[in-house]
Amino acid sequence: MASDIGGSARHRAIDSRGVYVISVAAELAGMHPQTLRVYERRGLLEPNRTGGGSRRYSEHDLARLRRIAELTDAGLNIEGVRRVIELEAELAELRAQLEHERELARLREKEIHRHYRRDLVPLSQAVVHVKSVQIHR
Repeated sequence: MASDIGGSARHRAIDSRGVYVISVAAELAGMHPQTLRVYERRGLLEPNRTGGGSRRYSEHDLARLRRIAELTDAGLNIEGVRRVIELEAELAELRAQLEHERELARLREKEIHRHYRRDLVPLSQAVVHVKSVQIHR
């Protein structure tokens, strides 16, 4: 999915914990349970499984189902939905990488400025030699 529901690692962990059985997840997503099974077979969704093999859907899964519904309502077929979701995930990853690189650049810039500041001599301590100049009129 392109966006995470929770902002922190703890929220993401909670959001990815499978807690809803298929009937509840389908109702919350406004879909038929068979539709969820089809999406799983087509690789659009991967719910958690219990030890006995029962599906358990998470908040993250529900958000993905809502996104799938938005895309199919817009006229995309399942393959189009899969491609859009893949591209959204790739875009989110690239944005995260870009933000990480920006933060590294900010830190490097601060370090460079700290280095320069140590090399500077305050004006009050600087020795300035002024040569007397006569102006001819």
